[in-house]
Amino acid sequence: QHGRVKIKTTAQQEEEKRKEREKKLKIYVAARDACFSKRSEGVWDDEALQLTQQLLSSNPDFATLWNYRREILMHLETVKDEDEVQKIYEAELLFLESCLKVNPKSYGSWHHRGWVSARLPRPDWARELSLCDRCLSLDDRNFHCWDYRRMVVKISGVPVDQELAFTDRLIGSNFSNYSSWHYRSTLLPLLHPESPEPPSPCRDVELHSFLSEYELVQNAFFTDPNDQSAWFYYRWLLGRGTSVCNCVHVLKYAQSVGLLLVLDGQPQRVEWRSVHPRFKHRTVLCTQVINIFTSCSIRGCIMNTECLFPQAALHCELLTLKGRTESWCRDSATDQELFRSELSVEKTSVLQSELQSVNQLQELEPLNKWCLLTIILLMRALDPLGYEKETLAHFQTLKEVDAMRSAYYSDLCSKFMIENTILKMEYAEVRVFSISDKNLTTLCHLDQLLLVTHINLSSNQLQQLPPQFAMLQCLEVLEADNNSIENLEGVYHLPKLEEVLLKNNKISTLADLQPLASCPKLKRLDLRGNPVAQTPNVESELAELLPSVTDLLL
Repeated sequence: QHGRVKIKTTAQQEEEKRKEREKKLKIYVAARDACFSKRSEGVWDDEALQLTQQLLSSNPDFATLWNYRREILMHLETVKDEDEVQKIYEAELLFLESCLKVNPKSYGSWHHRGWVSARLPRPDWARELSLCDRCLSLDDRNFHCWDYRRMVVKISGVPVDQELAFTDRLIGSNFSNYSSWHYRSTLLPLLHPESPEPPSPCRDVELHSFLSEYELVQNAFFTDPNDQSAWFYYRWLLGRGTSVCNCVHVLKYAQSVGLLLVLDGQPQRVEWRSVHPRFKHRTVLCTQVINIFTSCSIRGCIMNTECLFPQAALHCELLTLKGRTESWCRDSATDQELFRSELSVEKTSVLQSELQSVNQLQELEPLNKWCLLTIILLMRALDPLGYEKETLAHFQTLKEVDAMRSAYYSDLCSKFMIENTILKMEYAEVRVFSISDKNLTTLCHLDQLLLVTHINLSSNQLQQLPPQFAMLQCLEVLEADNNSIENLEGVYHLPKLEEVLLKNNKISTLADLQPLASCPKLKRLDLRGNPVAQTPNVESELAELLPSVTDLLL
């Protein structure tokens, strides 16, 4: 046995570790209680500073201790001269570096470092940027460090082109650096803020810079087509701009948001209302006026649909046509600009070139979801109607290769199908909107259908009629047979609705039909093939809920 090391048993080791933890915990609790006691007594001395440092060194995410430490430091500012304060805060920065070594993503440490840097009499911003460089070299997605770096850059006035060069270095060493791609998307508009054109695919970035960005990002996704970072940035570059279509609906018979209604040159006091109480942003506004009028104008401000800007000016003219009792208006966008930005010849050429490049990649990677989705978006930007058949085929492939996100692709495809159907219609004349048997899973752009009196949504895959459906204020007939509808929330205060056809859906309770009670002219209701039709006494209960219905099919 001589000369052999005695090996401790596992039980012995665990017991020793337990005792060591208990010893450390007692020391920690005693120091914590001492800190709390000092703070309650209003003591801000060097001992308190040492106690908080001792505790935060082992646990840098104790927010209360950081707060106490800041109180101590602010007190020291009042009793020390500037040079002494400088030394105190420089020591604090060194201490914070040790805390970040314990936890590089410590909320408390990064917040406190920002606080200290802002109060430092003579800050060394170059040193802070160097610290950020070191931290990001260890973890290029440390969002705490990125936030701190942006603060340092803003305060110290680092030139935008210098920061852009910084992202070049990070992306050059790692194409998968999502944070750098995102940072780059915030820097480029600052470097090229002016553009004589409306929002376009390059988002106000000068064309030559825009093209060089394409080359950079193409190198990234051709190198690794399955990495999402470069694809997201590419999507940003290809952003088509957001169409803002503000609509106002005025009924001849029938809370102020800053809109002025003028009838035949005379201002009118009217109350504007949203079409549904759940709308946070009033994308469609309605009002009622008793006066018989031939024309009116509306001036003022209205929240826009995408909330890209706080407010958008609205000034429009309305004219009621002979035999009609309502009018509507929207912004001045052309049909081609409703869902995409108008493209110049140069930008169209660029996008066509990009489509060709991504198609080449798709030939090499036929099942790459990022590639397929990007092709769809490029086609939408160039010619949504011309590429409709190819777009639908790519969506089908996407659902097969990325089944986990098939619901997202179905919703996006539904959105594009509705846009295409709207683009094919004549706004001033068409009163019937039919989009049946298209596998729709969601409804959108209903603000473009304000004058529609008959809508056919039959044989789709809809599960609800959402609040946006209440925009259809002129609707008289709703056909929605052969869907999976469970929710009628959007059928709310539709003043002209007379007929609702819901055969073969999934409406199961009378409560699901409650929104129909707000439609005063409802006469015909078809509920055949719905679970609710099998409810005992359903006919009598429906008669009580919907007394205006005279033709009920169960």
